[in-house]
Amino acid sequence: MTTKMVFHGSDIEKICDYYHLNKEDIVKFGANVNPLGLSASVKRAIAENVDLFSSYPDRDYVSLRNTISEYCRIPAEFILPGNGSSELISLLIQERAPKHTLILGPTYSEYSRELSFSGSTQEYYHLREERNFTLDVKDLCKTLENGYDFLILCNPNNPTSSAVMQEDLRKLIAFCADKDIFVMIDETYAEFAPDVEEITAIPLTREFTNLMVLRGVSKFYAAPGMRLGYGITGNMEFLSKMREKQTPWSLNSLGAFAGELMLRDHDYIQETRDLILDERDRMEQELQNIPTFKVYPAYANFILLKIRRDGLTSADVFEACIKKGLMIRDCSSFQCLDGEFVRFCIMMPDDNTKLLNVLKQL
Repeated sequence: MTTKMVFHGSDIEKICDYYHLNKEDIVKFGANVNPLGLSASVKRAIAENVDLFSSYPDRDYVSLRNTISEYCRIPAEFILPGNGSSELISLLIQERAPKHTLILGPTYSEYSRELSFSGSTQEYYHLREERNFTLDVKDLCKTLENGYDFLILCNPNNPTSSAVMQEDLRKLIAFCADKDIFVMIDETYAEFAPDVEEITAIPLTREFTNLMVLRGVSKFYAAPGMRLGYGITGNMEFLSKMREKQTPWSLNSLGAFAGELMLRDHDYIQETRDLILDERDRMEQELQNIPTFKVYPAYANFILLKIRRDGLTSADVFEACIKKGLMIRDCSSFQCLDGEFVRFCIMMPDDNTKLLNVLKQL
């Protein structure tokens, strides 16, 4: 008997060692990061302003918050910048101190990890494969009647790439407001959606005080190492309490400076959306003609596939791809995802074509 190795999406060193590959030769279809990389104009500005490291950032990040305000069309006082969305998730959970949390799953594991430090119970509401992982809002609301005080969802969701429309979000958040349930919505991938305004909950922060929306620059702006995230809520008392507990100067000077440039780089934003939307449509259409896989509608910059062929596993598909230098994500580690699934993000057209060719041969 042989035992197949199981790798996490970020285990690139282990993968290279196991398959005798060079890191530089691997196309990272598992990272969900914009394949354009950092904006060229932002790179130049960072290099020219590296002396910002010699000064403390503005403790209130006034200029950055004003830029985010313009970008999101929301009041600056609604905004709390942070050291990536991870810091803000931790602060939010710490301040809310929930007792009974419901997580929309399958999803990103960091929510569960942070909750494990809080003393909250945590349960999952399963998005159903037979519904293409789209949310049944009425059914979720029935579940929420069972004593929960905190709801977490990622929209668009990772790894399913499904999304909840804004009108359904409004109904859900209104129901939660009546039940004194606080809602955290992670919009890490919202800017990749075909119509961002159709799915974003940011405008709803004007209507509801039981809501916080999180975003960042890691994926769309290809800057995971910058650790810039921001939270948006209309609950001024809650935001103030989060700020009180936040480490001073949480975001460094250069990160705050670069973040402003990124959000104002309209050419880069348009180039990214043109690339991702065109390539995602092309890949979805081609994948629908491959009987080995079922493809689900995608709102994020990645696509989820279910393996339909008996005997073919997600580990098999991962191995076939990595041997060609294409690193996708084996989804067997995601909770609430029963069956054999793989996920991959949209990369540059030639690389996407290489991946499609491998998948067609399985």
